[in-house]
Amino acid sequence: MTHPDRPVASLHRRVTVNPLARLLAQGRPLVMGVLNVTPDSFSDGDRFSDPEAAINHARRMVAEGADIIDIGAESTRPYGGAEAVSLEEEMRRLKPVLPAVLSLGIPVSIDTMKAAVATYALGAGAVIVNDVWGLQHDPDMARVVAGRGAPVLVMHNRDKADPAIDIMADIHAFFERSLEIAEKAGIARDRIVLDPGIGFGKTADQSLLVIARFADLKSFSLPLMIGASRKRFIDKVSPAPPDQRLGGSLAAHLAAVANGAMIVRTHDVAETLQALKVAAAIRSA
Repeated sequence: MTHPDRPVASLHRRVTVNPLARLLAQGRPLVMGVLNVTPDSFSDGDRFSDPEAAINHARRMVAEGADIIDIGAESTRPYGGAEAVSLEEEMRRLKPVLPAVLSLGIPVSIDTMKAAVATYALGAGAVIVNDVWGLQHDPDMARVVAGRGAPVLVMHNRDKADPAIDIMADIHAFFERSLEIAEKAGIARDRIVLDPGIGFGKTADQSLLVIARFADLKSFSLPLMIGASRKRFIDKVSPAPPDQRLGGSLAAHLAAVANGAMIVRTHDVAETLQALKVAAAIRSA
């Protein structure tokens, strides 16, 4: 196990096998468990900012059947209010937790906007980068991803919501820019997943529309991810605090999967897996 305060020896480790392609080849939606090691997450506050609590939660999600653990050390609360975190602080939160999560034996994704954090995590053994700004925030991110051969989750984002725009057109234009950046950096197309970023830079109505029109994103011919877990648009439809939005989360995720989503990012692994299995059984009955 890597010591949390010691530089990673394999800083230039490449992801030679595409772990996402291998998992997606199973032909079923994958479940990505969310692990926020932050004091200000919108969904679980600072429940897992303590390293031991975070590691125990990761173990629980693996036991429940998560295919991937997505670990993030900076809050990216989709409706604003999260304070920017310095590189040093993000690394301070991440280092005590990442080695133990990596030891659990399933693929680990690093949820970060910073290329330096992605570099550290990939060097330590993470195999996927989840960039909530779709390679358009840190100019070094695409280079790092390409150099490591890592799969990347490209998410649509906006600085703020604008109810007047055509949100689907905005998502398509954003993804076109991201894919151009990826191509220029040398990121293989078969290592890119698209995420429309439910709740990020979107009104509640726009988030609902994106889920309703999720199938439109199939035009990119790339795997699609949905991350609607506990998002605020659910509260607009059926008022409830974040930890009481499981029903709405499952409804949104099942709708997106029915329209092509192949990865579901969720805080509630066991319940999501059960819902996906039952939905699949109904379709095949």
